[in-house]
Amino acid sequence: MILLLRGEGYALFSETKGFSHVTINVANLNRSLQFYSGMLGMKLVHQGRRDAYLEWGMAWICLQERAELAIQQRQLGVDHVALSIAEDGFHAMVEVLRTGNTAIVRGPVERGGGWTVNFLDPDGTQLEYYTGTLAQRMKVWK
Repeated sequence: MILLLRGEGYALFSETKGFSHVTINVANLNRSLQFYSGMLGMKLVHQGRRDAYLEWGMAWICLQERAELAIQQRQLGVDHVALSIAEDGFHAMVEVLRTGNTAIVRGPVERGGGWTVNFLDPDGTQLEYYTGTLAQRMKVWK
């Protein structure tokens, strides 16, 4: 949705269609491509000199090589990126993460109406696989 500032508040201008993409800064594009396309199975659509675009369901991810940026510990902004996964493939994917020596920071655990596991990409960006839906989560969230 596009919001227009009017005095103290906002006025709705048009309606958002849905999520489009997320861009993730990475230190080494090739290493990150091995993780995102190899380990996570995202489809590589384009690879440039310092960027790559991967299909991710109905959305996409852009990996942008920015080795000059410092890795910062917990900061304001995006906390993690959650990826939807079918429950029947969830535990097999957790094993793929473990076999690939991926740092798992939480889970796997049943939480919020679905199974979840949080893990880190090669640059420490926190990702999550989640089997539930927003409706399922709202039924149990307090």
